[in-house]
Amino acid sequence: MKDENYAFLFDEYDGDEVVVYDTETSGLNPKKDEVLSIGAVLVKGNTIVTSKTFELFLKPSKEISKKSIEIHHIRPCDLADALDPLEAIEKFLKFIGSRPLVGYYLEFDIAMINKYVKPWLGVTLPNKKTEVSAIYYDKKIELIPQGNIDLRFDTILHDLDIPNMGQHNAVNDAIMTAMVYIKLMNTRRLK
Repeated sequence: MKDENYAFLFDEYDGDEVVVYDTETSGLNPKKDEVLSIGAVLVKGNTIVTSKTFELFLKPSKEISKKSIEIHHIRPCDLADALDPLEAIEKFLKFIGSRPLVGYYLEFDIAMINKYVKPWLGVTLPNKKTEVSAIYYDKKIELIPQGNIDLRFDTILHDLDIPNMGQHNAVNDAIMTAMVYIKLMNTRRLK
């Protein structure tokens, strides 16, 4: 680790909190695309702690494409006061600490954050990770052995009777994912 000030990321976590997070990016390739916003919310037990919501916008190094803007509606003017990416990532790391991370297709969001963390600290995010679509799949496959299970976010929301607050906003996506997580963790069997 290049900076011992971040050794806290490796502390063993023994609590009942998780951080549910999402990123909005300039594209879907972690090697060339950039994080434009990070949204996260703290879940303590079965409660979404909305007073512990995290949202930051990051300055991109290049112009964002029209297609990207159409998806997440983050315009160049929305990024006028955005933070330098490393400053934003530093704030995010302090927010998450060593708590477990939860997300929907979390592997992508982790790869996007690690794009900044690895060169800076020499490590990748060590936090325990939980993928909500995997939990959903495991619970659904009991009902449909060898079946095709639709893992699209809209489908999961609808199936779990969770309101869609509007996707492609990092904080909204994190809050909806937190609702999915809590419902799945408290549901023995899906219908």
